[in-house]
Amino acid sequence: MSGLRGWALLFALLLDAPAMAEHLRLTGDAWPPFTDQTLPNNGLAVDLVSSALQRAGHSTEYVEVPWARVLRGLQQGDYDVVVAAWYSAERTRYGLFSDPYLVNRIRFLRRTGMPIEYTDLGQLSAYSIAVVRGYSYDAAFDSAAGLSKVPVLEFAMGARMLAAGRVQLTLEDELVAQYHLNSDLREIRNAVEFIEPPLSENGLHILVRRSHPLHQQIVREFNASIEAMRADGGYRRIFQRHGLDSGEQ
Repeated sequence: MSGLRGWALLFALLLDAPAMAEHLRLTGDAWPPFTDQTLPNNGLAVDLVSSALQRAGHSTEYVEVPWARVLRGLQQGDYDVVVAAWYSAERTRYGLFSDPYLVNRIRFLRRTGMPIEYTDLGQLSAYSIAVVRGYSYDAAFDSAAGLSKVPVLEFAMGARMLAAGRVQLTLEDELVAQYHLNSDLREIRNAVEFIEPPLSENGLHILVRRSHPLHQQIVREFNASIEAMRADGGYRRIFQRHGLDSGEQ
């Protein structure tokens, strides 16, 4: 009888035992404020991802390489987790996506107080719009005919042109724009403002290599940790640490 109790106790302990913990190699390219080794905790996305995985019991390290090497390294097993990836069906061949933990929201900016609004792109044909040369914003916007697009080298240049009245609009990912307006564009941050609605929204995920024996566990634990961080305020506090607004109360 005692032997049966012993086996039952052992089985219960195994059921309650924590899932296996791993040392995970995270990777991404330089994309401030999401990923950048010059920023606190390597950027917002790395901070969120490493915090969530560490909450689940894993240890992490982050390596920053060009994007082509990010994807190639994941497929070759050099890295375990891409910290910031958009969903694509092609990538599901070699990686498992988490639920989205951030949203890339492309938004237009106008000079503060200017009465520019829109519900469809055709309404913007009367305005000049600073766009970064070679940058893809959204398929509908990129191919829209009749828009007056003014090519610039980078968002900072377009934002300064907007503040000076040389263009009427520019656009950028909301968090990227916040980052620049809080750092190198501080002198004009009160001169420009976002307008609604967003041009596009795209979820940002982690991508875990399928060749990792615990890839399903890692994604499951990551999703649960992010939800717990949202519930206890840890998610919002990480945004605040980076001087950004999570949009959560």
